[in-house]
Amino acid sequence: MNNKTIASCAYPESKKGKKHLKNQTGLTLIELMVALALGLLVVGVATTAMLGTRNVTSSVSDLSGIQQQAAYVMRLFGTQLRQAGSLYLDLGLDPANGAGDIEANTAFHLRGSTDSAISESNDGTVTIRFTGYEEPTFADQGPISRNCRGAPENITAGTTTPIESIFTLNGTDLRCGGNGANAQPIAQNVANFQVRYLLQGDSAADPTMLYTDAAGVGNNNWNRVQGVEVCLVLFGNDPIDLPAGTSYKDCDGTTDVNMTTLTDTTRRNRMHYVFRNVFQLRSQGLI
Repeated sequence: MNNKTIASCAYPESKKGKKHLKNQTGLTLIELMVALALGLLVVGVATTAMLGTRNVTSSVSDLSGIQQQAAYVMRLFGTQLRQAGSLYLDLGLDPANGAGDIEANTAFHLRGSTDSAISESNDGTVTIRFTGYEEPTFADQGPISRNCRGAPENITAGTTTPIESIFTLNGTDLRCGGNGANAQPIAQNVANFQVRYLLQGDSAADPTMLYTDAAGVGNNNWNRVQGVEVCLVLFGNDPIDLPAGTSYKDCDGTTDVNMTTLTDTTRRNRMHYVFRNVFQLRSQGLI
């Protein structure tokens, strides 16, 4: 019987490789749960940061819109008030000798009627009125002074026309019209619009200034009104997280308005800003 010898491999099988494969294992359940928790934590932090940035951006946009509207309304209102109470120099001068042909104390006149420059109706409508007349300009022969809507377009030569701007709070829209022009909104999200008047006292020995409303001025004292205070309360569009009891002082300076309990849902938990400005109606040194 022939014995056959089978040659063995010149390179014996390595036990080290088997040992390495034997020690290879995957992640345990605990490790997977920890990794998943860390991932969710990172996603949560990123989402919170994104939402916070969005809220800040929305609040900044709201505030910017409120400030722009308030600046526009105050500028428009102030322009009309200055026209109603402004003074102009009567240039009836004699060019031959450079001297005036009128008395110095009559060289200045009120552009509008002192008794009707400003009026206020019972429904809160404020009317600013002054006299317009034809003025030569490089563009046309129309009036330089116009109302809040740019009316009137022209005035017949040799005549005068009352120019008026009528401000009315309609719901949450502040509107202005006059001289046949339809009233148009000039500001939205208006929570309050109030006007007070600086009434000059009639005592020569002790001159005083008194803040009062239209009823305090009466029917015959508009010529003693030396200034007008305009108060405007605007609110934002987006709700914000306000602490309970957050409030602001209304136009009267005493009433606290709680923004978290307002019955008007369009204003509840919205930012509110109060703007005030005082405009001088006429110069006391000349009148």
